Amino acid sequence: MDRNRKRVPGFAAMLLILLSHMTSALEVPLDPKVLEGLPQPPTITLQSPKDYIFDPRENIVIHCEAKGKPHPSFLWTRNGTHFEVEKDSKVLMKPGSGTLVIDISGEKAEAYEGTYQCTAHNEHGTAVSNSIVIRQSRSPLWSKERNEAIAVQMGGSLVLKCRPPAGLPPPVIFWMDNNFQRLPLDQRVSQALNGDLYFSNVLPEDTRSDYICYARFPHTQTIQQKQPISVTVLDNSPDGERRPRFMMPQGATSTKMVLRGETLELECIADGLPTPEISWQKDGGELPSSRMSFYNYKKTLKVSDVNEADGGDYRCTATNNLGTAHHIIKVTVKAAPFWVSAPRNLILAPNETGILTCRVNGTPKPLITWLVNGVSLESESNDRKVDDDTVILSNVQSGSSAVYQCNASNEFGYLMANAFVNVLAEPPRVLSPPNQVYQVITNNPALLHCASFGSPIPAITWFKDSQTSIKSGDSYVIHENGTLEIIVAQPVNSGKYTCIATNNLGIKENHVKLEVKEPTRILKQPEYKVVQSGMSAVFECKVKHDPTLDPTVTWLKDNRELPDGRFEVNMESLTIKNVTEEDEGTYTCIMNTTLDQDSASAMLTVVEAPPPPAIVYEKPDPPTDLELTDQTERSVHLTWIPGDEHNSPTEKFLIQYEDLLHQPGVWINLTEASGTSTTAQLNLSPYVYYSFRVLAMNHVGYSHPSQPSSQYRTNPAAPDENPSDVECLGTMPGDLVISWTPLTGFQANGPSLEYKVLWRQKDTDEDWSSQNVGNASEFVVSGAPIYVPYEVKVQALNDYGNGPEPEVVIGHSGGDLPLSAPESVQIMVHNSTLAEVHWEPVSFSSVRGKLQGYKVLFAKIIGEQSLHQQELVLTFSGNRSEGRLPGLQPYSTYNLTIRVLNNKGEGPPSPSQTFKTPEGVPGPPSFLNAINPSLDTLTLQWGPPASNNGRLAGYTLKYQPVNNTNELGPVKVMTFLANETTTTLGNLNSSMLYKFYLSAKTIKGSGPVITEEAFTVMDTSKPFPLICNAFGGKRPKCPTEPPHTTSPVTQSPHSPFHKVPPVGPAFGKVNTSMLEDGAVISWEYFGHHKNVYVEYIVENSKEDWKQELVNGSHWHMIKGLKPGTSYKVRVVARDPADPAVHSTDEVLVAVPAIASRQVDIATQGWFIGLMCAIALLILVLLIVCFIKRNKGGKYPVKEKEDRRQPGGLRGGRDGQFNEDGSFIGQYSGKKEKDTHEGNESSEAPSPVNAMNSFV
Repeated sequence: MDRNRKRVPGFAAMLLILLSHMTSALEVPLDPKVLEGLPQPPTITLQSPKDYIFDPRENIVIHCEAKGKPHPSFLWTRNGTHFEVEKDSKVLMKPGSGTLVIDISGEKAEAYEGTYQCTAHNEHGTAVSNSIVIRQSRSPLWSKERNEAIAVQMGGSLVLKCRPPAGLPPPVIFWMDNNFQRLPLDQRVSQALNGDLYFSNVLPEDTRSDYICYARFPHTQTIQQKQPISVTVLDNSPDGERRPRFMMPQGATSTKMVLRGETLELECIADGLPTPEISWQKDGGELPSSRMSFYNYKKTLKVSDVNEADGGDYRCTATNNLGTAHHIIKVTVKAAPFWVSAPRNLILAPNETGILTCRVNGTPKPLITWLVNGVSLESESNDRKVDDDTVILSNVQSGSSAVYQCNASNEFGYLMANAFVNVLAEPPRVLSPPNQVYQVITNNPALLHCASFGSPIPAITWFKDSQTSIKSGDSYVIHENGTLEIIVAQPVNSGKYTCIATNNLGIKENHVKLEVKEPTRILKQPEYKVVQSGMSAVFECKVKHDPTLDPTVTWLKDNRELPDGRFEVNMESLTIKNVTEEDEGTYTCIMNTTLDQDSASAMLTVVEAPPPPAIVYEKPDPPTDLELTDQTERSVHLTWIPGDEHNSPTEKFLIQYEDLLHQPGVWINLTEASGTSTTAQLNLSPYVYYSFRVLAMNHVGYSHPSQPSSQYRTNPAAPDENPSDVECLGTMPGDLVISWTPLTGFQANGPSLEYKVLWRQKDTDEDWSSQNVGNASEFVVSGAPIYVPYEVKVQALNDYGNGPEPEVVIGHSGGDLPLSAPESVQIMVHNSTLAEVHWEPVSFSSVRGKLQGYKVLFAKIIGEQSLHQQELVLTFSGNRSEGRLPGLQPYSTYNLTIRVLNNKGEGPPSPSQTFKTPEGVPGPPSFLNAINPSLDTLTLQWGPPASNNGRLAGYTLKYQPVNNTNELGPVKVMTFLANETTTTLGNLNSSMLYKFYLSAKTIKGSGPVITEEAFTVMDTSKPFPLICNAFGGKRPKCPTEPPHTTSPVTQSPHSPFHKVPPVGPAFGKVNTSMLEDGAVISWEYFGHHKNVYVEYIVENSKEDWKQELVNGSHWHMIKGLKPGTSYKVRVVARDPADPAVHSTDEVLVAVPAIASRQVDIATQGWFIGLMCAIALLILVLLIVCFIKRNKGGKYPVKEKEDRRQPGGLRGGRDGQFNEDGSFIGQYSGKKEKDTHEGNESSEAPSPVNAMNSFV
């Protein structure tokens, strides 16, 4: 239809009128039996895709299949003109089908390319297929080209172009070498979507002469290759590191258009050194993570099933350590036409009205045209109106059946759909099988089907037992398809049902039957068994089921089928003969009927058989011969005969009853009797149909129940009790909800149980209002005043009278939010952190509920802008008129309101009140640090308090020395201004621990103190325990107590030090220092324990801690530690009189390793003896030399020699002694031999030679 023509005036109004009077169109029946006898226009059931690319080596097959009544005939057009299939010998149309088979062997396949369209026609209309474009697949050769060798500097970027030939469909591109091995791709080397090979930076290993691009054409399965490309990487002038830069796409932005439903492919490849990393984001939105995937090391982003929301700006970012680069791809999403709802086939009766709708969407908006039987629908008529995507057919007549085509197109494609309108006049038919029997279990839904067909659409009505008309209501639902649903089927719903289908051409009925069956239940479940090996085990499984259903029993072991062998399955039991340990497990009894099932399980435990003779203990046999005597209204006498005890005395009898009136099939424990009894007096209740049974119990367990006694019925009576848990609550303003726990049928004592509910306002002279309600648990009184106390009572009654007088319960009607706010609010500020607020309580009538208390809300006002901190809330329970506000911040302004609380919520706030708190003492300074220690000075730094709580006036510093026994010296005090935060203390003692106390102050006084301890620098001229020698040598030996550095103050006759009180932890700091084979541990200790130990253990060892007693000392040396080993050390204080144990944290001590662990020979006896012998020989040699020198009289020469050779013991290589001890030769650096002398050695004379000379 021409979309530009003017619309018919009033067409929209007419459409609404037609729709309001339109009869619902029939859906096409799915039952093939119905379709066989109905005329039907053609329907296309199979057609080839719109774009058909064929392989020239195979026949062309163009599908076109259709159905209809009568079977349709087929015609084809090619390129818009009639295609005479029968005149072309190469073309064959399959019999009974429109499918074409074109034999192109020996022919030019191009001759059959074109656009084909199929039509299927019968006397009721014409259906049209899509336009099918037939194209031959092509795999053209690569154009001839000569590739020049490429030389590139190392580190530079490179692009190898592929430029594959355009094929149909496009080829798949990949790069390989001469050995047909794929070239490795990574973050640096990547293949673009167009097939080009990109190098972000080249390396020497990229040099090769066989870069070959291959194109594989999928339809023909042929592969074409490009001429090899040679690449040489030079390193004579390599490129340096550089920021990323995009190689593809280029520029700052690019555009991309994608169609809805397709896959969006975005690509960014960058060069740079080091190789950049690529990341993606969408400006102004999130990436669709569920449809998104990355490829090619995140250089390619793919988004599947694109929709309109995927349009926008996609930003890819390349990053290396020198910077980043950005590129924005602007994505536009268009859409070929797509269905919102396609037109559906219609079956209309004569004179009915129907509508065909063709709802499509797309970007740009598709143009919709209508055709009927393949011919454009150009004009309208009185019985057919066209409005864009809608065709309205009015008062259709027999013979006007047709097939309508809707065509929606835009620049990206088209959609076409066929929908037939079949005008039929058919009397009703019931499609559901006749006389079908439906079976269902009680309390399950029942569905009775009545599928029908007719034109016009038949109306469905249901009847039960051919009399009662069934309407949709609480128990029944009649669905649109005619199915009758009984929501909760009961036995009374059993019977014959009739469904009647009616239209103006006739009436048809169908009869079905419903049987509501009793559920299948296992009454006697299998029980846990402990059976001796070799004995038999019997599991019972007794079932109650509908007598018309035949149950089948199945037994499982551990949820698997029973193994073959010793298992005997009966209808009500399972027997396992000669049990073994393999029989242990869980046995399950499953009772199945055709409609339902029930199951129960029990375990079997097999124990070893005791050695013979063994006494077998079993459950007792059930009692027998139950007899009822002395029968009265409220009691009966029961007697029985006990069964065999099986070697275990009966401990007791359990008497149970079954109430056949109220709870048939359920046995309830009534009472117990001793194991020696055979009779019991039973108390009974009215209106119960009793049946009794007895179970005996010994130490093995309970016997099976006895056979039931004869039935004994008690007469009805008035209730003996009233309902319990009576409550009276108001849930909504002005209502009164009275609830209770109803009596059971057993407690009712008679038929027609009801409850009499009575209520009246408390403390009034009103009469009781009352209302009788059925067997319910709640009654609501409306219109009561808001939150008024009520008296309530609930009495049970039945046909035989009322229950006892009920107790009165007090409750209230429903309340509402309070109406009033507290008044006369006054605030008294006691100090800087505490205030007291008073108010006048609201009237009781304005509370309108149960008074919960008063809520005080207050918040600190900050700054000139009157900003509030988070509001603080204090709730005062009960009817209060005052309350205290603790924890306020000094020197602050607060805003306060008060609300009254009831069980419904809060009332309105009181007028806002403002109050201020006075100044207070400040908080502690934020920190205190000691820095730059020297022999006699220390520098202190501190920070102002976090909370000034007023105007800061300054700081007070106190400090005093601490000696090694934790005694404190005299205190010195210093004050500082508020703007001072550092000071340097002089004239301190060296090697001394000082303790510092610092506090801030306002006009209200000083705040909390923070402390710090620090040592002055050690004076190395004074002894210190950590550098003493514990095993001799030149150092002084360690004293039993460490010596302390003293000052002039400590030398006074009366020491001003005093012991530090044991406040806080017992131990202070722990210090360590290392010696060669041990560690020195020092600590602070403030406790009173007498026994102090140093404990240590090798790290990660599971041995016990080693312990050394160190009473009365504050340092200790651990000896004998293994070098190169780490130890955990701690100091522990214990006292037998005090169970508490104090301990320091564990300290890790690492003993340094020694490069060579040779024995110190200086401490060995043999070495000392050897040294003494050598010293004695040297002494003898010196005496001999002295005698020789005096004898020769050559002192100057000897002195010269002694000066050149210290010690006088070694001779130079150029001089010797003659036989009388005089020096011979010169210090010329030459060796002169005297063959007449006996001593030719150049070495110093040995002590032995000296002794020989002396002799």
